[in-house]
Amino acid sequence: MDALLPLFPLDLVLLPCAPLPLHIFEPRYKEMIGECLSQKRPFGIIRAKEEGLANIGCTAEIINVLKTYSDGRMNILAEGQKRFEVLQVNQERSFLQAEVFYLADEDETSPPLAAEQEKAVSLHSEIMQLAGAQPEKTELAAGQLAYRLAGSLPFDPDFQQALLEMNSEADRIRAVISFFERILPMLQRNAVAKRRAGGNGHLH
Repeated sequence: MDALLPLFPLDLVLLPCAPLPLHIFEPRYKEMIGECLSQKRPFGIIRAKEEGLANIGCTAEIINVLKTYSDGRMNILAEGQKRFEVLQVNQERSFLQAEVFYLADEDETSPPLAAEQEKAVSLHSEIMQLAGAQPEKTELAAGQLAYRLAGSLPFDPDFQQALLEMNSEADRIRAVISFFERILPMLQRNAVAKRRAGGNGHLH
């Protein structure tokens, strides 16, 4: 059992490999992030909803302190690393901590097919273009493609949480494809409507 992992509950889902800029302003989180920096330790991002905390979260490694303010507030850039399951929450400190179990993917008996990966990447490029963003070309470690595609756009946190809880990259790639195929027609309709509205200066 590792030492307790400090937890930062937020209404968002952090995926492995995904960047996460954070503004740290609450005293308890200034204390927590200060400790993580001095001890070179990660902290855990866990999705907080009205009904409570999710069971599965993702550790965040602090990549850079972008700015510090005179009152101790800071802007940091973190990056998602490892998935974990919360076993026991500990409330002894001003911030939450937890005993956690780190999750690994199952051994892939049938890894994702190259055709499926290509399809996911091409749907993602279409979505990026409709959103007016540049698709990025990145070298990826094995098993990271689905996270990178789903972490680079502001997607539905329920979908991202479901993805975080999957133990197979093949399942994640298929989930990403079906999610992209579901949202693409809506984005295309919005883009057409926007062009129409912008094209003649007024709506009919």
